[in-house]
Amino acid sequence: MAAITQRTSGLVQRRTEAIRSAAADKDRESGGEEDESRRGEEEEDDKGDSKETRLTLMEEVLLLGLKDREGYTSFWNDCISSGLRGCMLVELALRGRLQLEACGVRRKGLLSRKVICKSDAPTGDVLLDEALKHIKETQPPETVQSWIELLSGETWNPLKLHYQLRNVRERLAKNLVEKGVLTTEKQNFLLFDMTTHPLTNSTIKQRLVKKVQDSVLEKWVNDPNRMDKRILALILLAHSSDVLENAFAPLQDDQYDLGMKRVHTLLELEPEKESAKPNSNELMWAVVAAFTK
Repeated sequence: MAAITQRTSGLVQRRTEAIRSAAADKDRESGGEEDESRRGEEEEDDKGDSKETRLTLMEEVLLLGLKDREGYTSFWNDCISSGLRGCMLVELALRGRLQLEACGVRRKGLLSRKVICKSDAPTGDVLLDEALKHIKETQPPETVQSWIELLSGETWNPLKLHYQLRNVRERLAKNLVEKGVLTTEKQNFLLFDMTTHPLTNSTIKQRLVKKVQDSVLEKWVNDPNRMDKRILALILLAHSSDVLENAFAPLQDDQYDLGMKRVHTLLELEPEKESAKPNSNELMWAVVAAFTK
């Protein structure tokens, strides 16, 4: 009887050991799968821009507008100032910091709804955090159109001039200098000296231009609701800032015509209708509505 008990206990021990071994193998396999998954995610991240060269919407729009060698935007462009403020609002919305107030039972138009601070967590970008602070601390809240005017300094109310974000283009250019995209020079224009920011990293600019071109050519999906929100916002805001043409200038005539034709289909969309669709960003369409009203 004792021998049977010993043999049985030996079997139990071996079985227990086998179970433990199998469990350990399973853990190793699952751990390996997790590591593989993590590596896959890291590789996916590496396919895009690195952290040093990842640009905000404002920086992308400014980069499209800057002359490569001269290092400044066109003197005739009077749209880019307000366009960059619109970019800030959309960037904050895409990062989950801002949203439009609920439309209620009576559906208000996009331009009538107020901008609400959803989260005041810092973004790591000084300009964005400055704009976010203004919006959070302002009561009662303002509309998208009002914020574009206030942040641009285009207000007749002297009590609201403190909302203006000053030297935005220069500050964005300095950000791009820090990211290794631009450099800083001084140029003499007979009557005055001006700080300019010529392009030094043409690869990043070419990548940006190709991204815009591909979105309406090779990667065209013929449905704005299926487009990447950042790409869609970039196209619409670059047009509002009068710099979109620069991205299509290098194309051949047939590609240029096709690209611009598809851009016009996006510009003809009705913001109110598009904002009501699932997964749309209401604040982005409110900014578009403010520029196309």
